[in-house]
Amino acid sequence: MDEFWRLAECCHAPVYFAPEAKEVYADAGLKGFWMGYFASRSAALGPVSPQVVTAAFYNFAPSMVARAIPDAWRFCPPEEVLAARLEVAGLCLRRLLGDLADHPDVREAAGLAGAAMDACPAAGRVLFAAHAAVPTPGEPLAALWHALTALREFRGDGHVAALVTAGVDGCEANVVASALGLVPPEQRAYRGWTEEEWRAAADRLRERGVLDREGAVTEKGRRERDAVEAATEHLARAPMDALGEAGTARLAHLLRPLVTRIIDGGGVPFPNAMAMPRP
Repeated sequence: MDEFWRLAECCHAPVYFAPEAKEVYADAGLKGFWMGYFASRSAALGPVSPQVVTAAFYNFAPSMVARAIPDAWRFCPPEEVLAARLEVAGLCLRRLLGDLADHPDVREAAGLAGAAMDACPAAGRVLFAAHAAVPTPGEPLAALWHALTALREFRGDGHVAALVTAGVDGCEANVVASALGLVPPEQRAYRGWTEEEWRAAADRLRERGVLDREGAVTEKGRRERDAVEAATEHLARAPMDALGEAGTARLAHLLRPLVTRIIDGGGVPFPNAMAMPRP
């Protein structure tokens, strides 16, 4: 199951690193990389407030979100942002995949991913529900990316629920990932937390025995993080249960050559701010 999610995430994620994004989002009226990011990922929710985006995304500092939202909606309405995001996804994936972009396996993969998306319960999964409600594109590669995007947010909504249940806030989750070396050294800046906020989160984690005095993750901290990851995987079972073992294995098989092209083409950096490991 872990391999499937790594493959799905790697097919979705190039949209965040695509050089095509700068021009497409600028043409749509959005100002700068982060406005493009926050607007494009949240546009499926409609013209929501920064508080809603902060709550849904969870690990970004509220002040960082507020620099982009709600101003983004004055420059470009959500439906146009969604169209721009789909354009970015198509441009970068076609560049990275080359001849594989129109391979018949892409249509099969899109069908399987779409079936998995349709089988997922939306209750309590706000970002997933919003993205799953966006009409599926007719072109197979775009349809595949759309379904994998919704599935990625399905897992992400569950991960947020697991963090909330464990009492780990967004800044603390970033501090732990940084201490484990799972994210780039610039993670604090990438997520908008001030040095003071970062230190305060580290102090709370030390008080709880998650970090030691030097800032390394303790055995207790590793156990607690493993428990969060296990809960996340448990909450993410719905699409695999819907496809069954054979269907899940088939979809993973179809995604592997796409992911190889994406990684070989530099479509996703490692390490990355999402703490996504290499498939």
